[in-house]
Amino acid sequence: MKITIDTRKSLHENAAEYYEKAKKIRKKIQGLEKAIEETKKEIKKAEKEEEEKKEKEKRKSREKKWYEKFHWFYTSNNKLCIGGRDASQNDLIFKKYMEDSDLFFHADIIGGSVVILKDGINADEQEKRECAQFAASFSKAWGSRYSTIDVYSLKKEQLSKHSQGEYVGKGGIAMEGEREWFKNTPLILRVGVGEEEIEIVPECSKRILKKNKKLTPGKEGKEKIAKFLSKLFGVHTDELIAILPSGGCSIR
Repeated sequence: MKITIDTRKSLHENAAEYYEKAKKIRKKIQGLEKAIEETKKEIKKAEKEEEEKKEKEKRKSREKKWYEKFHWFYTSNNKLCIGGRDASQNDLIFKKYMEDSDLFFHADIIGGSVVILKDGINADEQEKRECAQFAASFSKAWGSRYSTIDVYSLKKEQLSKHSQGEYVGKGGIAMEGEREWFKNTPLILRVGVGEEEIEIVPECSKRILKKNKKLTPGKEGKEKIAKFLSKLFGVHTDELIAILPSGGCSIR
């Protein structure tokens, strides 16, 4: 480093002048470092917003699957589980979509989603527990703010739309034979961003969802919860209202 001495000034005055210059340079460097950090933050924010925008557009443009008109999720071992949103869909699922290899799940309460695990007879205990928790959460027990409820499962051969020769009414299914029970099943779900869309899964599921939140029965209205989650996930509120259970919720 080359230092120029002003012979008209004393050594002390020259040192003081260089000290002031160094202070100004340090301030400029600090300002530059701060500007660089702010720029990095802005770039990171812009990249995040662009990624969220792309995900949102991807969800909008993709073609919906047939099962998305129902409540649905994929188990930890990638088996499809579907549930009716109302009595008409419960009938539709049983009549059109249930096959001999599937399992039927229902909470032990009047009023609830008919839940079908595709290829359920080959499912492991983890998958069955997931479907039981799903059936528990999409039953009247949620709106009544139960913390747990018993759930049972049956094979297709044990189910019918006829009981003692008479047709069972809309949404109802006649059952016979021994049931497999899932006692004290907790009512708790996880909602978050999946690979292509917003997903809602039983809490015990091993599926990974981004930004996921746990939901339990609660006092907050469904619309209020959906509005909060819509901001978090960057989707329309209606998209969340469609997949949440009926009744109040609480976010954990």
